Amino acid sequence: MTVTHDTWAIGELAAATGLPVKTVRYYSDSGLLPEAGRSAGGHRRYGADALERLRLIRRLRALDLPVATIARVVNGELPLADLVTGELDAVQARLTRLRWQQATLRALDDCSDTERLRRLAVLARVQRLPDAHLDLVRTWERMLPATLPAGLAAAVVGQAVPDPPRDPTAETALAYAELHALAAHPGFPEYYAAAHARDRTSLYAGLLDACELSRAALDEGLAPGPGPALDAFARACARGRGEPDGPGFRGALADALRWTVPLFGRYWGHYATVTGAGRPTEGTAHVWCVRALRATAVSGGPVRVRDRRPPAPRTPPGGWRGAGP
Repeated sequence: MTVTHDTWAIGELAAATGLPVKTVRYYSDSGLLPEAGRSAGGHRRYGADALERLRLIRRLRALDLPVATIARVVNGELPLADLVTGELDAVQARLTRLRWQQATLRALDDCSDTERLRRLAVLARVQRLPDAHLDLVRTWERMLPATLPAGLAAAVVGQAVPDPPRDPTAETALAYAELHALAAHPGFPEYYAAAHARDRTSLYAGLLDACELSRAALDEGLAPGPGPALDAFARACARGRGEPDGPGFRGALADALRWTVPLFGRYWGHYATVTGAGRPTEGTAHVWCVRALRATAVSGGPVRVRDRRPPAPRTPPGGWRGAGP
């Protein structure tokens, strides 16, 4: 091509931008700054737009962007606005990982050596987000009966699995990790599979309705006891199992479910810590119903449902943390 006075020498571009000649040559060799031609002496010459192009390259490099990404922008393959959006998402993901790592390390810092080892075993489960969240979702999905309608199953899982805390502290990160550890307890799938129920859909729908009533009782500060919430809970369990509700059934049910209070109480206690729930959750409402059943039922009836506690899990040193019954 014919070279005119509207072209730049490599030294002129370097002087105009404050960049070393070596750097300008590197950008040229990398394809970021194409040559317009060569001078009679064989020296590189660059087009009239080379100065603005080089300034854009320099500014993008100041953001620590890779050369390949910058090339897509200056060549018109990637709009600058799209680049900014993508980089913001990437930075947010890195910040999320760093905040989670910071919260994890703080949770491991302020405790005894024995407790530190226990926490490490628990926290190691949840260091890959969002994979850890999906694992907990799938754990709950596997617990539920396969015959449960998709919408009802989604409602149960949605109420049982909180999102990871957006701005985690040592307390919320540890509580979130404890949820994963507790969900591995064999009592969870054994209970939620509802193997003794004949009509699992009716059972789950009735339990959700009962929990709404017990949430209202919790909001009013009522202690677990007789009332509409307990009646709805007992009716749902009886209907799901195809048995009549009555003192004998409630006594058997209270005996069969007594082991769930400490386990589920811990789970939903950690859930509340993670979410900062201002009002009772479905889980705490469920525990309230079981406590109400235990407080009012006449024991000694025939046990038609679970009649033994599930086998104890192999717990890390220090045992499970959380509220007791």
